[in-house]
Amino acid sequence: MDRTPYHSDVTDAEWKILEMLMPVTSEKGRPRKYEWREILNGIFFVVRSGCQWRQMPHDLPKWWTAYYYFRLWMVSGIWEKINDELRKMVREDVGKNRDASAAIIDSQSVKTTESGGARGYDAGKKINGRKRHIIVDTLGLVIKAVVHSADVQDRNGAMRTIEAAREKLGTIKLMWADGGYSGQLVDWVKKGIDFVLEIVKRSDDEKGFKVLPMRWIVERTFGWLGRNRRMSKDYERHPRTSEALVYLGMIRLMLRRLV
Repeated sequence: MDRTPYHSDVTDAEWKILEMLMPVTSEKGRPRKYEWREILNGIFFVVRSGCQWRQMPHDLPKWWTAYYYFRLWMVSGIWEKINDELRKMVREDVGKNRDASAAIIDSQSVKTTESGGARGYDAGKKINGRKRHIIVDTLGLVIKAVVHSADVQDRNGAMRTIEAAREKLGTIKLMWADGGYSGQLVDWVKKGIDFVLEIVKRSDDEKGFKVLPMRWIVERTFGWLGRNRRMSKDYERHPRTSEALVYLGMIRLMLRRLV
């Protein structure tokens, strides 16, 4: 790499881990001009700095090359697969089973821009935009992310997210959620899903800020994701692109944790 590294670049130690998870290179066609590592450095730069693809620095791969692979691996599910494998590696690294037995679900409403795509008004948060629904394990690592318009109620959004994550939730025995998910969702989980949904409610007598059991874990994850300036708002046209950014933010975090 004949340039000064950026803070978002993948280090040698991180690349040793990530290289094992990259797609197999096809022997057909023209040889690639850029190595996988440099393409990833370009993608991570956009996510971390919040710049537009066309504003990528000239010493990184061409923006259209970085965007091409970002979208290709989004459509093929590579980002989610890498996230899943790194999550299992981090869990093993701290002495836990590779597959989680407990999880937490929550959402975050964020504003959108003029880019278009699905959007709606969250009357509770008074935000016009989208909701990021995530399921995390007890370490705060993302199991599944689903992005939808903000006017979808939390209970309905949770149903979408749990349905989308059904294959990953086979080992989950208990899931926590806040009071906004009580009622219909609890009954729905009892009838068709093989785990217990426990609602963690705030006492009506408590005033001011109060850290609620287990709930703080998913709130911390949203804080981690907020370190990536591309996610300060939802700038993307398609919710699926926003979901890929969640996985990329977690991939970057887990790589640094592993080394």
